[in-house]
Amino acid sequence: MHPRVFAALGADLVTNDVVAVIELVKNSYDAFAQRVQIRFRQDAAGTPYIEIQDDGLGMTKDVIQNVWSVVATPYKESDSVAKKDGRTRRVVGSKGLGRLSVARLGDRLKMFTQAPDSPCWEVTADWLGISQVDDISQSLIYCREYLGALPFSKSGTLIRILDLKEAWDESRIDELRQDLRRFISPFDQSEQFSISLSGFGDERKSEVESEPFLSEPKYSIKGEVDAIGNITGIYRFLPIDVHGDSRTVRINHSWEQIYDDHRRSRRSPWRFADSHSRGAANCGPFSFEIRAWDIGAEGTGEISEKYQIRRGLVRKAIREHKGISIYRDGVLVLPKTDRGHDWLGLDLRRVGRVGPRLSTSQIVGYISISADKNPKIEDTSDRERLSTCPEVEEFQELIMYIVGALEVNRDQDRRVAVHVEKPMDDLLSTLSAQKLVDEATDLAQRGEKAKAVVPLIRKFDQSLSRNREAIKGRFVYYSRLATVGTIAQMLTHEIRTQTTTLGGMLEFVQEEFAHLFSQRAEKLFDMSKSAIRTLEQLANTFSPLANRDFRRGDRHSMLEEQIRICLERQQGENRGGNIRYLVPESKTRVAIDPGELDAIILNLITNSLYWLSNSMSDVRELEFDVDMTADWKRVEVWVHDNGPGLDEDNPEIVFLPGITRKPDGIGMGLTVASELVAAHGGQLKAVPVGKLGGASFGFDLPCAKNTER
Repeated sequence: MHPRVFAALGADLVTNDVVAVIELVKNSYDAFAQRVQIRFRQDAAGTPYIEIQDDGLGMTKDVIQNVWSVVATPYKESDSVAKKDGRTRRVVGSKGLGRLSVARLGDRLKMFTQAPDSPCWEVTADWLGISQVDDISQSLIYCREYLGALPFSKSGTLIRILDLKEAWDESRIDELRQDLRRFISPFDQSEQFSISLSGFGDERKSEVESEPFLSEPKYSIKGEVDAIGNITGIYRFLPIDVHGDSRTVRINHSWEQIYDDHRRSRRSPWRFADSHSRGAANCGPFSFEIRAWDIGAEGTGEISEKYQIRRGLVRKAIREHKGISIYRDGVLVLPKTDRGHDWLGLDLRRVGRVGPRLSTSQIVGYISISADKNPKIEDTSDRERLSTCPEVEEFQELIMYIVGALEVNRDQDRRVAVHVEKPMDDLLSTLSAQKLVDEATDLAQRGEKAKAVVPLIRKFDQSLSRNREAIKGRFVYYSRLATVGTIAQMLTHEIRTQTTTLGGMLEFVQEEFAHLFSQRAEKLFDMSKSAIRTLEQLANTFSPLANRDFRRGDRHSMLEEQIRICLERQQGENRGGNIRYLVPESKTRVAIDPGELDAIILNLITNSLYWLSNSMSDVRELEFDVDMTADWKRVEVWVHDNGPGLDEDNPEIVFLPGITRKPDGIGMGLTVASELVAAHGGQLKAVPVGKLGGASFGFDLPCAKNTER
């Protein structure tokens, strides 16, 4: 190698000066330090330098010569555990490149290091001089025993970086402080490791600590992913206001379900499709905790009032830890810079669904991996991202699924406060100013001054703002519902056009070549004709919904027959093929269009099949009950499954628009079904724990005239 490789590697492999300092702190952690002090100083001539001192194990002369002075040494791979005073700590660095951070920061180095029961050694290096010589044999680092006053009580290392390459101002030092807060997870304080930082002219040792409110999030999800990719955890909602109602939900998702959801989603397919197994993930087990807050004016105001800190500091504290961080054996792996905070792409994913989806500025996440159990999950040498391989893609997909579970539950808790206690009529009534007028008139009659009206106006304005957002949220979902007719019209036209063309082609083939058909060709031909008939039936079913002149009551449906048709359409959702269906043999004619009836039944079946796919039961069941009312004017239909059930405290919330527990769901299915049932004078009901142990949904519809008793 040419000697200038030292300067080149330091500049190219270490992204920036902040990352370089963090890499040196990581070296202190690997040396089993309990405390690291970072000091920005100036010498007598006013020249700045940086000092990093720790109380770790230090180095012997042999380690200095054969490990520290060797670039990309395998030393940490072969000695992956540090030991001190009978305790062990997993080493987090393995590439042997961290020491190049010194060359990145400055042209000269002076280092003092002492191992237990060993002399203190002084090491000096002139990186600029080393890079300017012509032969590697002339690239020398000088080491001698230090005989002055020892800087350590027992052991440790002090690095002094001189002739700094870039200027450090207060803003850059503050950026370093922010990133150092992420170095050790704020969720795990079991490891004794502290960092202090002091800037130029500041002799105080300022501890790098996080704000207390970060440990008490409003929304959080915490749990484990096992060795084959199954997610188990707990979602918690803890209102900042102590008078609010908290909520806890168990989260269970199988890797099989996650795999299938990804394959059916609109997201780009896995690049390593052949390497991914539906039966099990291969990225290895890990634990997670993701915390989230509302960072609007009202959300930060709650935190500010409870913890007695300024609103600006609330956002700043979250921003310092924002996004999802990966910790390997307790120490930060990713992200190392501000550019890398959104390494999962959450902000881009949020475009178009700003309300329900979380941005990196709203969450503080912690993913815990280990070198032993997750060997393929590695960061790249520039510390900006994870390496590319099938295991990393699975790892990222699992994290996105966890974020989705947090989002749908958070959205539900946010909507409960807005929607549950206020039906639409109540919301619209708040838009009237009559109450304000009455109260202002009363004040005037009592002789109050004009300024007394100001608090009333302010309160009225706040009420309007809250309810305006609530109404806007509802109309977003109702506007989606209004597009159903347009979509039905497009699909019906397209299906009929294509089936006419395909049907004509089949007739031609039959007339001209039927006498040449083999047994297999004849079977395929019959299957093709059957497929076309199915498409035509689907178009006929939904054609009334596409007709602007559609009137309810023009067509009737055979209830049990439509249930069986809907089940056939959903055969692809029967993952594993072990779901037992039970449909009554009765024949009940109901006064509802087949298209509307299918929309109700399909939404309920799809919902059940989704949660049954995540059931741990060996036998998964979906059962329908059909009963006539006493007067034979209406029929009650119940759909039972043995899935995970519903929230027992508030099951009716699932019918509100936008409420869903499915990652990437929009929360419209049960809303559509309930409104269709209501349009026929009925009600869609939910039982959290029903006949088969899972959820049960029931609805009633009018019977067709002349229905036999």
